[in-house]
Amino acid sequence: MKKFFVVMLVWVAISSCTTKGGKAFYIDGVVEHVTLGTVYLQRYENKMFFVLDSARIKDSKFHFSTNLKLPEIYGITLDTTKVSSFLLFLDNNSIKIKLDTANHFSNTEVTGSEAQDLFVAYKKQSNVKIDEFIKQHPKSYVALYAFYREHLFRLTPEEIRSNIQLLDSSLLNTSYVKKLEEVASVAERIAIGKPAPDFVAKDPEGNLVRFHDHLGKGYILLNFWAAWCGPCRRENPNVLQVYNKYKNKGFAVYGVSLDRSKEDWIKAIETDSLTWAHVSDLLHWDSESAQLYGVRGIPGNFVIDKDGIIVAKNVRGGALDTLINQLTK
Repeated sequence: MKKFFVVMLVWVAISSCTTKGGKAFYIDGVVEHVTLGTVYLQRYENKMFFVLDSARIKDSKFHFSTNLKLPEIYGITLDTTKVSSFLLFLDNNSIKIKLDTANHFSNTEVTGSEAQDLFVAYKKQSNVKIDEFIKQHPKSYVALYAFYREHLFRLTPEEIRSNIQLLDSSLLNTSYVKKLEEVASVAERIAIGKPAPDFVAKDPEGNLVRFHDHLGKGYILLNFWAAWCGPCRRENPNVLQVYNKYKNKGFAVYGVSLDRSKEDWIKAIETDSLTWAHVSDLLHWDSESAQLYGVRGIPGNFVIDKDGIIVAKNVRGGALDTLINQLTK
């Protein structure tokens, strides 16, 4: 396939008035070598992109007229490419974009946005100390993004709160800071040595089951998984082996599925011969129990003692057998 570059010349005109939805924002673009298609402008939130507006490409040109909150993080992509959206830091300055769709946006050039320049410079650095970066750029959405996207789960709750205090007050009411505060609170709540939170969900028969009703007999593995999760399915035989080996010593497993399809969930239970208790609210990543326990990836698990205290987290493979062997002696 012939390599081509999509060049978008974007002129941003921001009116002096502000509407309820944000500032009036206009984009006129030119897309070279692409005469038909659609350009999508997207909002970036919680590590995902949501379409805000779309513009048809006609004779290699397109136009956006919408209200946007500025400065903010957005994404832009075309329906002619299947690569991920290009992350775009918009401030109050006009910009020009040379969008390279042939190389997964890797050679994309943006001029006119100081925030974008800072982001590019940040990505070229290695071993960035996020607290120092925030101190240097306390008002920048780039510093906030780097904190939220790339350092969040490497930090302790104390470090998260300490770095939040370094941010300028103009950023403190953003959804990113609210999420940072939420993650810090959850991390404290489900730390080793803390009581395991209780929750209620339905079993495969549709009965409401309370998790704490399964405590008190011995150690239990609270196991978050899903039928669609390849790593989970590959880990299931190991969990099953450990369960069968130690169940007569009081060890139990409590499976929480992050599925959407009840049919797929039940089929996976049967296919993998998972004979322990199972529940799910079939809400995928919006699962209340997953949010309660701060689950950001699966498989994920918590080892809980008979008194309901968390004693270990995310123990897999041979390490799970070793741990349960020690605990049940």
